[in-house]
Amino acid sequence: MSIKKTNGGVILSIFVKPNSTKFRIELDGDELVVYATEEPERGKVNKEIIKELTKLFHAPVDLVSGSTSKEKKLFIQGVGVQEVQRLLQK
Repeated sequence: MSIKKTNGGVILSIFVKPNSTKFRIELDGDELVVYATEEPERGKVNKEIIKELTKLFHAPVDLVSGSTSKEKKLFIQGVGVQEVQRLLQK
């Protein structure tokens, strides 16, 4: 799982699988896979991921890169690496 500490938060790298039956997050080897229920059109998947991760981390989440890719980097503001790891283990 790729989590990098930065000024003011962390950068989380994820791989997205759209059109899933249920939103969920799984660790597949070293890769964090996010199963999104939305279709990959007009930013629907990105909006769903940001909304769900904001709820999970209780912190603002922004898309840093990968807006049209399945590989994305997200900035999670005001949290540490250990807190992100703890919340993703649930």
